[in-house]
Amino acid sequence: MPRKLARIALRSIGPALLAIVVWRMKDRGAIVEVLGRATLAPLVLAVALNAINVHLKVIRWDVLLRTRGIHYPQRRAWGAFMTSLYLGMLTPGRVGDVLRVQYLRHDLGVPYAEGLASVVMDRFCDLYVLVAFVAVGVARYSSVVVGQLAWITWLAVALTALGPLVFLVPGLAEGTMGAVYRRLAKGDEAGLARFLEALRANVGRPLLVTIPLTVATFVVNYIQGWLIARSLGLDIGIFDVTCLLAIANLLGLLPISISGVGVREAFFALVFPVLGYRPEAGVSFGLLVFVVIYLAIVLAGAVSWQMAPPPTGPGAVGTPRP
Repeated sequence: MPRKLARIALRSIGPALLAIVVWRMKDRGAIVEVLGRATLAPLVLAVALNAINVHLKVIRWDVLLRTRGIHYPQRRAWGAFMTSLYLGMLTPGRVGDVLRVQYLRHDLGVPYAEGLASVVMDRFCDLYVLVAFVAVGVARYSSVVVGQLAWITWLAVALTALGPLVFLVPGLAEGTMGAVYRRLAKGDEAGLARFLEALRANVGRPLLVTIPLTVATFVVNYIQGWLIARSLGLDIGIFDVTCLLAIANLLGLLPISISGVGVREAFFALVFPVLGYRPEAGVSFGLLVFVVIYLAIVLAGAVSWQMAPPPTGPGAVGTPRP
């Protein structure tokens, strides 16, 4: 019970931060005013682009699976992906992604180690591309991202870039994780070796496909952000939107919020005066980003959850993969 309360308290930091930012504003009604003048057409187009974004991610996951000889029907992959996004966006750290491992196990008999490798590499692609965009964003807003915020941001960039190397460089993971895995494996001592083999199989030529697909997904996100800005009447260029959303996405990975709520708006409130707008406009922009890019996916994922609920039993179709 104390641990559960601690997790709830930790996740509440972001929303509490949003409440503080709004409370300290001199003209809180300006947020409602900015949101009230939003035009509908750009928002509808931005919401529709979510389908393209998800489809690109499903294709990327398919490339990772096919590298290991796993052929997952695209319709079922869509269901698994949307359901995992639904849970992932409601939990810090996007832990819902591991649901895809269960889908693969249930539908194709794919070993957990193989399925987990595809999901982990999927996340690594996102992390490395995000780091590249964040580095540009931090340089762009160096006048604002200063002091402790700059240290935290650059530390997050460094850890994001170096963390995956523990898994990708031969010998590191075997030495640092072997003893822990054997203790938790419960008889599946070969699982770690299988996982690392599957993970590293996607390093090299497969990256020529997965990295461009990942860049495309981020570009779609940034176009959505630009459309949201246009809807609010904010004359913010695509470059600034890219920098804003990249840093906000990185900060949103901190396990202190759900889908970055509060952290994102606080950052936008800090940066928007540099762009010539009031902090209230930044908060309004952040709230619409949440609704269009995150809440819309959550609602679609909730429908997918009903249509393709997470499998609860082994029920593998056919013979499990070796």
